[in-house]
Amino acid sequence: MIRVIQIIDSLNAGGAERVAVNYANGLTNIIEKSHICVTREEGPLKDDINPEVGYLFLNKNSTLDVNAILKLKQYVSKNGIDIMQAHSSSFFIALLVKMLYPKVKIVWHDHYGNSEFLDKRPKTVLRFSSKFFSYIFSVNSQLEEWSKKNLLCKNVRYIKNFPVLKKSVIEETMLKGNKEKRILCLANLRKQKNHIRLLEAFEVVNKEFPDWTLHCVGKDFKDEYSELFFSKIKELNLERHAYFYDSRSDILNIMCQSNIGVLVSKSEGLPLALLEYGLAQLPVISTDVGYCGKLVSDQSYGILLESDDKMLIANAITDYIKNVNYRESAAINFNKKIVNEYSSARILDSCLEIYKTI
Repeated sequence: MIRVIQIIDSLNAGGAERVAVNYANGLTNIIEKSHICVTREEGPLKDDINPEVGYLFLNKNSTLDVNAILKLKQYVSKNGIDIMQAHSSSFFIALLVKMLYPKVKIVWHDHYGNSEFLDKRPKTVLRFSSKFFSYIFSVNSQLEEWSKKNLLCKNVRYIKNFPVLKKSVIEETMLKGNKEKRILCLANLRKQKNHIRLLEAFEVVNKEFPDWTLHCVGKDFKDEYSELFFSKIKELNLERHAYFYDSRSDILNIMCQSNIGVLVSKSEGLPLALLEYGLAQLPVISTDVGYCGKLVSDQSYGILLESDDKMLIANAITDYIKNVNYRESAAINFNKKIVNEYSSARILDSCLEIYKTI
């Protein structure tokens, strides 16, 4: 039997973080023992980790934190772990542990969100490290091709993300506004997620439909982009119409209170938020970036935007508001697609077959 540890930098409620937790939880039933290691920062997703999952927090404070590296190495050897599945930038600590404990294998899980700008992706350290990877999981076909072309590990495969929505122990988030007229954007406050353009589009919608509200849920990094976001809300006089909730763990509860799911990113990999919208049967609006066009492959599944033009976004939201029948049918169709093509059982079974070859 196989023992696998997921390695992730934090447990903030981002896409890669939720994928790592989903893998740790999902593997408990199909391998001997599933573990998860959080290197830098705990967060709200800690509550979502199943009790059966082995848990390690390193509290790493620098790239070459010797105590953290040795702590992970000791945990890996003590628990007989066969595979470290390192998500995103956590590949480097996995590499350092492998240098100290060569028998353990590395699977690198690539979630790179700037798929539209792969030509600018830093790759020197990653290319060197990839010599020591046994396998690379890419969250879309663009990343798969990039790894095959640029990295030294030849075992590369596109592995679909899968959504998991479960009832939270504490359902504390109560969305403001009219309960039948809420638009949800589930995305951390990062520039690529394009909240500013969404606010500009929502201002247009708000003038015609002032009883509809916008609800943004995601990590606030308290940086320059965060300041821009909140100042934009004031500038557009949306304080009573657009709300921000920071990181939350009760995502299913939030989605059950929402009526439209929006993601207008400048770039994406395979966004877990879009899959979760589908699983929660929300009608979706998405820009055509990363793998989003493969998900919203025609109008029967939702609205796919060819660009992030303000009026395109506003018109898409308005179309859903005015056409309830279309909104409901698109939500049902998209839900069926996600359930049929992105089930955790099917994807984890595929991963298990790969683990066995390693």
